[in-house]
Amino acid sequence: MRLRLLLSSSAFAASTLFAADINVLEEIIAKVNSDIITRSEVDKGRQGVVAELQQRGAKGADLEKAIAERAKDVLRDRVDQLLLVQKGKELNINVDPDISRQLAEIQKQANIADSEKFQAYVREQTGMSYEDYKSEMKNSMLTQRVIRQEVGGKISIPRAELQKYYEEHAKEFVRQEQVFLREIFVSTEGKDAAGAAAAEKKAKDLVARARKGEKFPELARDNSDSQTAQNFGDLGGMKRDDLRKEISDMVWELPRNGVTEPIKTERGFLILKVEDKHQAGQAKFEEVENEIQERLFMPRFQPKIREYLTQLRQDAFLEIKEGFIDSGAAPGKDTKWTDPAQLRPETVSKDEVSQKARRKRLLWAVPIPGTKSEAKSTSK
Repeated sequence: MRLRLLLSSSAFAASTLFAADINVLEEIIAKVNSDIITRSEVDKGRQGVVAELQQRGAKGADLEKAIAERAKDVLRDRVDQLLLVQKGKELNINVDPDISRQLAEIQKQANIADSEKFQAYVREQTGMSYEDYKSEMKNSMLTQRVIRQEVGGKISIPRAELQKYYEEHAKEFVRQEQVFLREIFVSTEGKDAAGAAAAEKKAKDLVARARKGEKFPELARDNSDSQTAQNFGDLGGMKRDDLRKEISDMVWELPRNGVTEPIKTERGFLILKVEDKHQAGQAKFEEVENEIQERLFMPRFQPKIREYLTQLRQDAFLEIKEGFIDSGAAPGKDTKWTDPAQLRPETVSKDEVSQKARRKRLLWAVPIPGTKSEAKSTSK
């Protein structure tokens, strides 16, 4: 028994000495396949929830209730994101070109040409490093693409069901006369005659590109000097009285997807595209089919997302540390935490070592298969 006591004492002394030298930098609270989730990530997520609710004006008991409701899903949301990002990589989804375009647009809107100054601007505005911001953007795009491809793309609503919904809700599709517009604005403010001429040429070129089939929302995003560029030039629905008469007359004459010539204003050149038009009265089924599709799609979409994430959990290696709860846990999935630090080296007694050695020597006395003799042991 002395050997067991010596090993146990030595192991205890070593672990005590080692623990004294440990400086815990971060606590891992969940393992999701090859990724981990730390306590600070969850704490940061909860802080974000509080800040968002406060920004919305929540106070007192209402704030506390909302925090309790939202905070319980912070770990779930982080597990969701990791599983979706991992799936996106598995599916070889490439969002790098989209990230480059979006960063370029942000840089353009900030009017910062120097890349180092732009990175400093990102740090100042977001509170995170440029690389971390870029990584968060990539993860967000990957999750959206996976959900759209693996969930949204597999939901199909029969046209007969759309028609039935239209007939049962016909009164909801009585329209006011409206036109739905997007804009591109090319500014001439602060420009001399040559600059104004260049702005006019740019506007005419954009009209030509739009009419040849280039996507107007992207042209607006990349070229418009209006704040609506951030929303792809979307102006929403307009009544006749919402527009100046000369502009109203112009757009009402255009068909759907029509694009105006550059309209000269005091501040620059305005280009408008007619996205859609509503005539006054009962809308035809074909005119509202896409709208009905959206109405019926979303109630099916959200539950399907959660079903998909539950299946990803079922297929994943997932461990959650005691004291933390994944509110999206898959039913029956064992996520019990296994901590390598809790494992102990195997110890044996002197008698057990001696017995093992004895059994090993006796093997020499076993008859050799296919012979009539026995191997002789040299041990007693």
